Amino acid sequence: MPDTTTRRGDGGRAYRRPRLVALLTAVALLAGCAPTDASGNVPGDGPTEQADPATSPTTAGPDAPEVCPESGVRIRYLGVSAAMGLRAMGVELVNCGDRPYKLRGYPALRLFDGEGAPITVRVVEGAAGIASGFDDPPRPLVLAPGATAGAAVIWRNLVDDPTVVATDAARVEIAAAKGQPGQELDMEGPIDLGNTDRIGVSAWKKRTGPTPTPTESADDGVDAALSW
Repeated sequence: MPDTTTRRGDGGRAYRRPRLVALLTAVALLAGCAPTDASGNVPGDGPTEQADPATSPTTAGPDAPEVCPESGVRIRYLGVSAAMGLRAMGVELVNCGDRPYKLRGYPALRLFDGEGAPITVRVVEGAAGIASGFDDPPRPLVLAPGATAGAAVIWRNLVDDPTVVATDAARVEIAAAKGQPGQELDMEGPIDLGNTDRIGVSAWKKRTGPTPTPTESADDGVDAALSW
C-alpha cells in the first residue's frame, strides 16, 4: 500500500497526497543550496588537494635546535649554589659557530632591576674581598667548535648598612668580554645583592668534562662549571 496522507478539502471531500513527493522535493531543495567552491564542486565530492609539506609554513617545536648568535658563542645559566649568605652562579660559554673562538679574561656583566633599569654595581674580577678560590688569573683560550668554557659569578646577600636599600637584580646580561654583545641569562631567581654594591667574576676556563644541564641541582651546576 502506498504511503499517503489523508486530508479534507473543500466540501469535506477526502483526498490523498503521497508523502514521497514532498520528501523528494525537500531533498532537491537542500541539494540546490549546498555550498560550492570556485570550480562549482561541492566540498567533500571527489578528491581534495593536499598541502605540499615542502612549501607549507611550519612552527618550530620544542626540540628545534637553538640559533647560534652572530658572535658565534652562546652563554647559559647553570644554577646557583648558596651557603651562609654566599652565592656562586655557574655560567657556561659554548662555541656554537663553525670556526675556532679566541677567549681570554673575565665575563662582562650588566644587571637590571624588575623594571628594566640598569643597576650600578662594582664588578670585581677574581672576587677578591667577596670569596676566596675564584682568583686564578685568566689565560688565553682557543675554543674549537663545540668546545666550552666556564666561569662563576659570586656575591654575598648581606645588609651591612640599614640606611641603604637592598638591591635585587631581576635580569642579568653576560658577555664573553668587555665590548662584546651581552646575552640575557634565563635564571631561576634574582641576584640578591643586599646592599653590598659589588659582585665578583672568575676568569674563563676551558671545560673538559661533560656539559651539565640547567635541570640539574644548583650545587651540581656550579660544581660542574668550576671543575676543570
